[in-house]
Amino acid sequence: MPEIHESIAQHYHERTKYDPETLAGKSQQLNWAKQPVPFKEYKIGHDFDLKPYLQEQTEAFNQNPEAKWWQRLSKLLFYSYGLTAKMPSMGSAVYLRSAPSAGGLYPAEVYLVSRGTKFLPTGLYNYQCRTHTLKHFWESEVWTALQNACFWHPSLENTQLAIVTTAVFYRSAWRYEDRAYRRIFLDTGHLLGNIELAGATTDYRPHLIGGFIDSAVNDLLYVDPEQEGSTVVIALADLLDIKQNLPLGTTALPSSIETEYPSIPDGELLTYFHSHSQIISETTVSKNLKQVKPEKSLEDKYNFSFCEKSDTVTTPIDWGRNLSGLENTIYKRRSTRAYSSEQLTFDELKALLDFTYQPQNYLDQSLDTNPDYFDLNLIETFIAVSGVKGLDSGCYYYAPQAQELRQIRFKNFRRELHFLCLGQELGRDAKAVVFHTADLKTAIDKYGDRVYRYLHLDAGHLGQRLNLAAIRLNLGVSGIGGFFDDQVNDVLGIPADEAVLYITTLGRPR
Repeated sequence: MPEIHESIAQHYHERTKYDPETLAGKSQQLNWAKQPVPFKEYKIGHDFDLKPYLQEQTEAFNQNPEAKWWQRLSKLLFYSYGLTAKMPSMGSAVYLRSAPSAGGLYPAEVYLVSRGTKFLPTGLYNYQCRTHTLKHFWESEVWTALQNACFWHPSLENTQLAIVTTAVFYRSAWRYEDRAYRRIFLDTGHLLGNIELAGATTDYRPHLIGGFIDSAVNDLLYVDPEQEGSTVVIALADLLDIKQNLPLGTTALPSSIETEYPSIPDGELLTYFHSHSQIISETTVSKNLKQVKPEKSLEDKYNFSFCEKSDTVTTPIDWGRNLSGLENTIYKRRSTRAYSSEQLTFDELKALLDFTYQPQNYLDQSLDTNPDYFDLNLIETFIAVSGVKGLDSGCYYYAPQAQELRQIRFKNFRRELHFLCLGQELGRDAKAVVFHTADLKTAIDKYGDRVYRYLHLDAGHLGQRLNLAAIRLNLGVSGIGGFFDDQVNDVLGIPADEAVLYITTLGRPR
């Protein structure tokens, strides 16, 4: 067998690209008899009901420390991944959650690990979002095992709670096949965005941990790694306990780079890639850590002399007293199904960019001014504008450090966007379309094949901030994970080495 030089992450990305010629001849027939159930059930365990703590409370309740503690945890989980609507569908019901998911498939599961608090016993819990309860399915001490799996991450030293997210692969693969791996991590990124912001409303500070021994976390949760895999560990620092206000730790650690692998059949690529982008041991990390060079700030690129530049500094979005507007926005968030012909304003676009990329502007609203990502230095943002008052049509690069848009192509891409988004009218009718991209080879050189997870988690996190900002401004927004990969680069003039990760469409809802 000839030597393979591209890594498994590059191979996966190339294999799962959509192309007009190959996609046109491929008709997918969904097996509705095997439609996955987006909820996990346990036959044993004790339930902790969180529903009473979502209701309006009396003064006596508010003076009860135990009740207040449970209220904070209840709200954190509800605004992160709780059910927010029930919609009829084909004779049954589809439950919508606070975090968006491609196709409404919700591949993520949320677990809570307790070190043992005054109110929550030691052990493992699964968040049962359908009933808004915690299922206590393992009662023994597990914190030391979690710390060991996470290489004794400093954020786990004094915290008492941690969230672990996993992915049930088939839930997305049933519809999206091998490309589902991209959507799984974008969806989990949406969830991370919610956890970050819900933490701000409940006095928790989430610390992301992407570097952990996968098999150890899977074993800890008693999941079958063939069906379900751990994706992120999140230490929850209680901001009301000064001992838990710790310095930030490392969010991303490198894996190995695999360049020798067999011929992988369609349908097996997703699980093969996941298992071969795992961190096996501390030796794996130590061997590859030397290639990771910390960077202090984002680097603005594409500062060409011909670029027309537009300043994006603006007044921050108001999230209401005690962030009540943020909670309401998370609750009522929905993906827009159709856009009207009415244009956006440049002020609206600036506000969207400000909330998404300039968190330091929200200190006076008690939002985290430096939320965790895995490595935003690897993510670039391009915006195709076709209907924004005060801004010429064209493709722009967003420079977050300079806080400006730099026009790199001068054209209205409305027709092309319809094609690039697989003929979806959302792409055609949107007034601005945001593209998140990354130089995949450079990213792999830094973090190994595992970086594919980090890139899509960060893109989904940014996408969720765009989602919520748009809803707060009464705008329409919808993410798109299906697109003609290479043609996006060609049409918009984005360098060929920039892998397109995610698309977010923006407009006014019809």
